[in-house]
Amino acid sequence: MAEIPALVEARLRSAFGEPDARAAVTFLGTDRIEVLRFAEGDLVRYATLGMSAHPMTDPTAVVADPVRGPRAELVLSVRAGLAPTDGVLRPLAVLAASPVVEGLVVAPGASLDVGEPLWEGAPFTSVLVAEPGGLVEDLELDEPMDPVRFLPLLPMTANEAAWKRVHGAAALQERWLARGTDLRDPLRTAVALD
Repeated sequence: MAEIPALVEARLRSAFGEPDARAAVTFLGTDRIEVLRFAEGDLVRYATLGMSAHPMTDPTAVVADPVRGPRAELVLSVRAGLAPTDGVLRPLAVLAASPVVEGLVVAPGASLDVGEPLWEGAPFTSVLVAEPGGLVEDLELDEPMDPVRFLPLLPMTANEAAWKRVHGAAALQERWLARGTDLRDPLRTAVALD
């Protein structure tokens, strides 16, 4: 199991190059979670490292399976230089620790909320978990372990999060697409939801 973070980091490096910064957070009762920062042109990508060390377990399961179950890491992409986005390091680590701390299974379509701005001055306190596969390919592990999926995070304003709860993730993503919303803009306002 100890080699999974090393394999994940190698996959992230092959997708994004060398990280230009990293931070680590340890929460009581959890393994260390790292967040790597990758600068790529006018984008900054933040990726968690350590969330996939253990499979996510359904909170209703009587016994947690130490081998089988979904595994994931989180990836957030924002435009560089527009806002102090490095403040997202701790909120990302909190989200990555949520499967262990809160018994969540993080999957596409889910909303995750940290209860405070993702970075100083951010209009977002929550994210929508998007479908994997676009930025980083799944990392296959030895049987019977599930692959590690790299889940993109899309920041949501409070109004967008509320609208998503009523209409669903697909409807919100369609709205963003129809309006040409730049989801990587760290200063963007909420999409029109009328």
